Amino acid sequence: MKIYEKNNSVIVEDMKDFDPKHIFECGQCFRWNEEEDGSYTGVAFKKILNIKKEDNLVYFNNTNLEDFHNIWYKYFDLDRDYSKIKEELSKMDKYLNEAVKFGYGIRILNQDEWEILISFIISANNRISMIKRAIENLSMNYGEYIGEYKGKKHYAFPSIEKMNSLTQEQIRECGTGFRDQYIKDTTFIIKNDNEDIYKYKNLDTDMCKKGLLQFCGVGPKVADCIMLFSMEKYDTFPVDVWVKRVMEEFYVDENLSLKKIREYGINKFSNLSGFAQQYLFYYARELGIGKK
Repeated sequence: MKIYEKNNSVIVEDMKDFDPKHIFECGQCFRWNEEEDGSYTGVAFKKILNIKKEDNLVYFNNTNLEDFHNIWYKYFDLDRDYSKIKEELSKMDKYLNEAVKFGYGIRILNQDEWEILISFIISANNRISMIKRAIENLSMNYGEYIGEYKGKKHYAFPSIEKMNSLTQEQIRECGTGFRDQYIKDTTFIIKNDNEDIYKYKNLDTDMCKKGLLQFCGVGPKVADCIMLFSMEKYDTFPVDVWVKRVMEEFYVDENLSLKKIREYGINKFSNLSGFAQQYLFYYARELGIGKK
């Protein structure tokens, strides 16, 4: 893998196991949007980044080598050998083998814990387009302005302090719906109890989940998503409607509870459960597997 900087871009040659569409459309993030040219533009850690893949080149646009190594290398989990992970998962059964082939370019992002906590509270019983709109509205109205790219202004996600200063009505006006109360209450707990959400990743998975479940609007599935997408807990297995469908199609009896499906997934896939979940989720949703 060759990495070099050119014209406000970092170019990576021969990067394995990396496809922007797979990464940004597998349900793990909400602040990345596809451009007309097929590239994706997103905001993370108060930075604006555009990514485009052409043949064996991946262009990280609007950045430099320093930020690439200090921010984006970790964010995109580039120090992990996904070829090895896919090889191990592919050997487990034919269904997972097909899912891994289909979503070959997925990588699990290391996102900001606070932003992901609130984002997945917003995600509960919600459509992707509505989730993205609510997060964008919160950022645009109450986040720090961080710059303009391709004619569009971009804003960071609101800080804990700023979110705590908002009224429930202000939060609702951003399109959060009934989740406004959950966001308000969760932010209040974090701010006023000095609850350090950034220390949760240092806990084991069970304790981490127990801590997350204290927050309003965080149920088992949302907690699993937060742990997987921002806290490096890869031994968890979030179960949403698509994962339930694909698991019922290939692995378990119908009408099994979400909790039992989660337990089955963790028992079967062990410390690779989170990776297996992402490949299965993307495979099921993109192909409509198990859709009634």
